Amino acid sequence: MKLSVALAAYNGESFILEQLASILSQLGENDEVVISVDPCKDNTLNVVNALAELDGRVKVIEGEGKGLIKNFENAVTHCTGDIIFLSDQDDKWADNKVETVLKHFFEDEADLVLHNCSLVDTFLNPTKGGESFFALNGSKKGYWKNIIKNSYMGCCMAFRKELVREFIPFPEGIPMHDQWIGLIAERCGAVIVFEEKPLLYYRRHGGNVSATSHSSILQMIKWRMKVLSSLREVK
Repeated sequence: MKLSVALAAYNGESFILEQLASILSQLGENDEVVISVDPCKDNTLNVVNALAELDGRVKVIEGEGKGLIKNFENAVTHCTGDIIFLSDQDDKWADNKVETVLKHFFEDEADLVLHNCSLVDTFLNPTKGGESFFALNGSKKGYWKNIIKNSYMGCCMAFRKELVREFIPFPEGIPMHDQWIGLIAERCGAVIVFEEKPLLYYRRHGGNVSATSHSSILQMIKWRMKVLSSLREVK
């Protein structure tokens, strides 16, 4: 079984090598990390290209410069593995992440696995009183539950390649790609497993491309209406 990691990069030179080291140490020689790099203002592209010259598992592709969601779409569509992990550029994988997630694909015949994570600061110190994301967010399965309040966080997600044709392309105007993937998986009857163990250090440092702060009530209502309308358009 081949594993792919789809990583969307943009101005990520500060942490991306640490993240890639935590990923590559858990992959086999036939696995791959596909990095889609949007046009950057820093040295990210040179950093990942240099790593790709040293490690043939690292594949660097050019992003379209159309934002985070399209950058992830570009990375996912270039993946060739049987199982695809999503990855942000500034987190750090726990040492047992891949092993723990793969057990669910083998033993539970999962189509999608979402695992818990630890919230940390720039230096990987625990934040939010040390509580995990699942505990703070009330994360659980459920179609309507996850339209109202999303549990699906891409950096904690892995899925079978067969699921990709169900959710790609990402519709224009949706708030985030990860919620879309989770909702499509829920709707099509995929086997979904929530792993309670935190398997990622989710770094919040002020420069993250993805945000954890809440938008206005009006904006959240507009986003949910867009998600619902997009879901209605999917056959």
